Amino acid sequence: MDENQLAEVAWGIADSMRSFLWVVRPGLVPNSVGRLENLPNGFLEAVNGRGYIVNWAPQREVLARPAIGAFWTHSGWNSTLESICEGVPMICSPLFGDQLINSRFVNDVWKFGLRLENGVEKGDVERVIRRIMADKEGEEIRERALSYKEKINYCVAEGGSSQQSLQSFVDYILSF
Repeated sequence: MDENQLAEVAWGIADSMRSFLWVVRPGLVPNSVGRLENLPNGFLEAVNGRGYIVNWAPQREVLARPAIGAFWTHSGWNSTLESICEGVPMICSPLFGDQLINSRFVNDVWKFGLRLENGVEKGDVERVIRRIMADKEGEEIRERALSYKEKINYCVAEGGSSQQSLQSFVDYILSF
C-alpha cells in the first residue's frame, strides 16, 4: 500500500465515526520505518479515543471478542474461516488468488460481508463501514454471520457431522 492509499483508508475510517482496532504492520508502506509515521497529519487527533492502532494482534482472539462488529480482510482462507467461526461479518478487499473467490462467496453467496469494489477511496471506505456497522443491511449481515457460527458450532460439536467425519478418518487410520 502506498502513502496515498493509507491516507484514504485512514480518513475513511475516521469519517465513519466508528470505534476501531487497526493493525498497521511495520513495512505496510514500502520504505517506511515505523507503523505510525505514514498516517496522515491530523488523523490520530481526529480519532482520539475511538481507535487503537497496533502493529500486531492475535486475530482469532480479537475476532472472538463480542465488541468486534466487523472484520476488514483481504479474504485469505484462514482469515475467512476465523471470521466465519466467530460470527463476525467481513469487509472484503481481495487482491489475488483465493482471496477473490473467498470474497465472492462471503459477499454474494453466504451474504455475510461487503466488498470494497473500487479500491480504497475514503468515501467508499466510510460508506462500507457505515453500511455494515449501522445500516439495516448490516444488521441482516450480522444475523447471517451469527447463523453460520451456530451451524459451524453444531457441526464440530460432539455428534456433529465434522466430528463424526474426523472420528471415521481416525478409526480408518487406526485400522491399519
